[in-house]
Amino acid sequence: MEQAPPAYQGQPYQQPSAQPPYQQQYRQPAYGQPYSEQKSKVAAGILGILLGGLGIHNFYLGYTKKALIQLLVSVLSVGFLAWAMAIWGLVEGILILVGNEGFRTDARGIPLKD
Repeated sequence: MEQAPPAYQGQPYQQPSAQPPYQQQYRQPAYGQPYSEQKSKVAAGILGILLGGLGIHNFYLGYTKKALIQLLVSVLSVGFLAWAMAIWGLVEGILILVGNEGFRTDARGIPLKD
């Protein structure tokens, strides 16, 4: 008469992870997704204060539609409405530096770094 093999008393087998432990901490973005770094709040604010009439701070943050509006109104009005765009840029630059609710992230939703 044959005896059944003894029951295993140790730990259950665990599948090894797909990546070594040192790569699990520092993950790369998925294939096809561009790497995006956090934008600087100080750089965006200074650009808004100094060059806000041309929309440079909005180009930097990725808001291209708003930036093109500021740039085209300043250029196509031959400077007559540039003062209004400069005030708009100044206010946005200050709001970025202060950290107002609507100005804490870039166009992709990534928070601005200090």
